[in-house]
Amino acid sequence: MLIEAYVETPEQAAIAVGEGADRLELCGPGEGGLTPSDELLRGVLRVVSVPVHVMVRPRPGDFFFSLAEYEEIRRDVPRMRELGASGVVLAALHQDGRLHLGWMAELVELARGMRVVCHRAFDRTPDADAALDQLIALGVHEVLTSGHAATAFEGAATLRRHVQRAAGRIGILAGGGVRAHNARELVTQTGVQSLHARAFDGLVVAGLREAFPR
Repeated sequence: MLIEAYVETPEQAAIAVGEGADRLELCGPGEGGLTPSDELLRGVLRVVSVPVHVMVRPRPGDFFFSLAEYEEIRRDVPRMRELGASGVVLAALHQDGRLHLGWMAELVELARGMRVVCHRAFDRTPDADAALDQLIALGVHEVLTSGHAATAFEGAATLRRHVQRAAGRIGILAGGGVRAHNARELVTQTGVQSLHARAFDGLVVAGLREAFPR
């Protein structure tokens, strides 16, 4: 079981890895996670040896970006690779919630050499099955999702459908309220093999690692 920890500081990163995180999602401070500074990414990479995926998101709020905001994302993606990130976490939507396929395709190409993860903007798309098929066609490696619900446990039926539909063509990373006390049942119900949790919510990473030892 892959356990990914959401972190915002080098200190959180070191603790999460010490508790058993296999991978980190690094975000700069801000509602929902924003693009971290170069200094923050360098600081995290100095203290951990696990893969670090970096959020690329210029502002909080919705995922309908202006052209200027999109150009900022375009500049940030290759810079994160140059700094040493293993992957980028991103998405862009139209106003109606559909994936912006043109922009997403360009960002996937710009991220060549890194893993690409679609974040929980996916859970705002109006047709989850269609969006999943589109991400697969784009070559996105993983999607972070709660199954279009407030928490992954509430969205378990949809997560199971995603796992079945993906059939190994894209990773389903379950996130949203994932804790040691519900993770085993979540995995049993859905078949997911990757879990995402916030590293600074108590000892959640340690609890998940205990539930799913290496």
